[in-house]
Amino acid sequence: MKAKNIALAAASAGASLLGTALVRTILTPSKTSDYVPNPDATRAAKYAEKLAEMVRCETISTPEDPTGAKFEKFHKLLEELFPLVHEKLERTVIDGNLLYFWQGRKHDKPIVLMSHQDVVPAEGEWIHEPFSGDIAEGKVWGRGSADTKATVMAFFQAVEELLEQGYTPEQDVYISSSCTEEFAGPGAKKLVGELKRRGVKPYLVCDEGGGIINEPIGGIKGNFAMIGVFEKGKSDLKFTARSSGGHASAPTKNTPIARLAKFVNHVETRDPFRKKLIPEAEAMFTTLAPYAGFGMKLLFGNLWLFRPLVTLLLPAVSAQAAAMVKTTIAFTMQSGSDAANVLPQEASVWANMRFIPHQGKDESLAIITKLAEKYGLETDIIWAADYTEPVDINGEAWNTLVAAIDKTFPGLPHSPYPMTGGTDCQFYQEICDNCLRFGPVVFGPEQLKNMHGLNENIEVNCLPGAVDFYKNLIDIHNPR
Repeated sequence: MKAKNIALAAASAGASLLGTALVRTILTPSKTSDYVPNPDATRAAKYAEKLAEMVRCETISTPEDPTGAKFEKFHKLLEELFPLVHEKLERTVIDGNLLYFWQGRKHDKPIVLMSHQDVVPAEGEWIHEPFSGDIAEGKVWGRGSADTKATVMAFFQAVEELLEQGYTPEQDVYISSSCTEEFAGPGAKKLVGELKRRGVKPYLVCDEGGGIINEPIGGIKGNFAMIGVFEKGKSDLKFTARSSGGHASAPTKNTPIARLAKFVNHVETRDPFRKKLIPEAEAMFTTLAPYAGFGMKLLFGNLWLFRPLVTLLLPAVSAQAAAMVKTTIAFTMQSGSDAANVLPQEASVWANMRFIPHQGKDESLAIITKLAEKYGLETDIIWAADYTEPVDINGEAWNTLVAAIDKTFPGLPHSPYPMTGGTDCQFYQEICDNCLRFGPVVFGPEQLKNMHGLNENIEVNCLPGAVDFYKNLIDIHNPR
């Protein structure tokens, strides 16, 4: 009887909590994001032509040739496209990496506007040749158009126009652009080293990473300014299985490839990493909840009740959602015997890991290393870097960036965003507490899909807004 009473009381309490959540959801006004770019066509065409010229200048970067003549050619093009920037600002070139200094009246709160000039290789058959810079169907086509020459064009153009107006910033402004971002090369580190040498501690860094994303979560329609507030840690690892080898006609048990297969299957089917809704992801879901349908609005708007359920369900929503709640590991390369009838003496599989703040580099690597040992595997950590510290989403720098978004894109909702990928911005954390990732261009499903793939492009109509955003960010940060 006592157990029955306890069960009834628990059921009653649960029903009461659910009722509270339902009432809260019903009383929370639903919102819609109706922002769409509506630019001046003349400005859009002008900016598209400049971007197209930048795309036509091929700047593929590789570890074997991270600088080279191609970047000298690109720098010359920048001089032609933005003459006042190169006349008025102090330029420093470090192995192809660019740093510009625009002196302000004060020097205690400098800002850094940055995006990289290099692009990934362009393979396969494209609708428009990858370095054609074609302007068609309302888009600029080509490798680098979205990632990230659109934002490079935008902040150079913003400064060019401010200089034309005789504008002088109240605080120092730096423009930074590496040529090694796409292969995680040393360019950004060299630029940070130069800033450190000068004693510069930026108040705010604005890099790529987030952006104006169309439907950031399935079921939440419209455009949203998604602002990256930290990056997950990263590591490349190699797992190796060894044996005495032998002929495939008389195979032994637990050959190297079999052990590797068991290990990979274990990781894929029994995830060893802990799921948790981190504060930045929670803030994102709470912000987006009013824009969702009733079911998602109920869950995301009442995380005080549904946090365990949301945490459990997110990995089933999408790979991107799963990456926001746990450390991930992706197996990417493998090797074994050189012949089909020879058992390998050594076989290996490579993997890329991304560390979540609640289970960072050391703990995550210890977990996967111990699991590999269970299958008789050796673990080599090729390199590893931990996650970056999150930016305060209630702080002054955050509010400065949001104010620029609000002024530039009226009606555009904004939200923090836990970044699962990597950018050059991570290296600036050493000298800046407010490294925010936001590229002020619109990324629809097509742009996101084609970013490193075939047919990369960017909508022409979003370019004026990108230029205006950087102008507003400089001006809001530097009130006169």
